[in-house]
Amino acid sequence: MPEAEFRCLELPGVELSADLRLPANARALVIFVHGSGSARLSPRNQYVADVLALQGLASLLFDLLTEPEQRLDNLSGVLRFDISLLARRLIDVIDWVGRDRELYSLPIGLFGASTGAATAMVAAAERASVIRAVVSQGGRTDLVGPALTRVKAPTLQIVGAQDPLILGLNRRSKQILGCEQRLEVVERATHLFEEPGTLEEVARLAGDWFEQNLRTTAMCAYESS
Repeated sequence: MPEAEFRCLELPGVELSADLRLPANARALVIFVHGSGSARLSPRNQYVADVLALQGLASLLFDLLTEPEQRLDNLSGVLRFDISLLARRLIDVIDWVGRDRELYSLPIGLFGASTGAATAMVAAAERASVIRAVVSQGGRTDLVGPALTRVKAPTLQIVGAQDPLILGLNRRSKQILGCEQRLEVVERATHLFEEPGTLEEVARLAGDWFEQNLRTTAMCAYESS
């Protein structure tokens, strides 16, 4: 398994910290979008990234906020629900990947947790020609807004059976999304998937979804080159 390599992402007007896992001969990249009050070092996202690395999928986990912004948000919570700001940051990261000499050729998927899933869906709508797959874990799809109808990438929503509020929101989003999609309900799981075996199931489902949608894209690109 590749060790995470620290990267400083120089974006318009801001620098963000990131960790890149790049397996040998990686055919695709998954950008992780953490939820409210979390960061790139989220142990749950780190675990899923490690599982994806075993499947040959690269991953980029980054902090949506700078250190001063994170301190402000820890005190006030004022930035964690600013989906417009966070989606702009994610879009800038997607564009950064497109300029990076190691990563630009890799098909891109997004993995978003909680509010990060809303951020991922907005960015997927704005970069529809680039994003090839989306996975939402316990996603706050009520925060996506009109962009939900513009998501084109195949989208998998994963939600815990013991998370009734988010389950209801995800079922509503399923009726709105016009792309290829699936809703998977993980038995016994609550919002953070802390119950034994539930996060492993999230990683398995996400890995299968990315394998199906990103590897296929990569293989087509490889065969046409």
